Amino acid sequence: MKINVVLADDHPVLLRGIIHELSGVSTLNVVGTANNSTELIELLGSAPVDVLVTDYSMPGGEYGDGMQLVSFVRRRFPDLKIIVFTAIANAALAAEMLKLGVRAVLSKVDDVSHLISAIHAVQTGARYTSPSLEAMQQANAGQASAGTHPELTKREAEVIRLYVSGMSIDEIAAQLHRTKQTVSAQKKSAMRKFGIERDAQLFLYAYETGLVTQAQGGAHVPPVSDTDA
Repeated sequence: MKINVVLADDHPVLLRGIIHELSGVSTLNVVGTANNSTELIELLGSAPVDVLVTDYSMPGGEYGDGMQLVSFVRRRFPDLKIIVFTAIANAALAAEMLKLGVRAVLSKVDDVSHLISAIHAVQTGARYTSPSLEAMQQANAGQASAGTHPELTKREAEVIRLYVSGMSIDEIAAQLHRTKQTVSAQKKSAMRKFGIERDAQLFLYAYETGLVTQAQGGAHVPPVSDTDA
């Protein structure tokens, strides 16, 4: 019996490429595709589906994306096996998704053969982690045991500490006597060093890794370099 698969991604070219690869696998049947969460939920409710392969970052739909979407799908379709296929290289984020019940987390930099293997693995009840994310998890575990994080400049660390504590870019700019453009650029630079792209991931990374901890309104930031940015 074939495994019924749904693909969700907001990049049509990527979807076509994956469909092409999966179409050559006799045990797989692509039921349909979705470009946002609204289309995805409608599709999952209209046909029998065994495995969902979804992008993590897929904005624009009624049900959100990222953790919000994964949590909703888990509640609405508890028997569905979920694979998150993402360009976000963040081991802490992958670990959190696995805690939510995702069966596999794959990086888009990996060969599509890993996706095929993952689909078969999760259908049997197993879990699957792509080689690139597994290597990153091991590297991050080593960093955590050594108490190290990606190096930030002093100004980047200030911005991240204040932002994660709940301040807006405007408020940070006023407090630090910098322009909004400068503060925004420093925040983006720090996020690049962490390998994350969205604010939700920044908060998750900060608290999951212990990078920032709430304590009487204060925060702990990683070691900083002597170079200002």
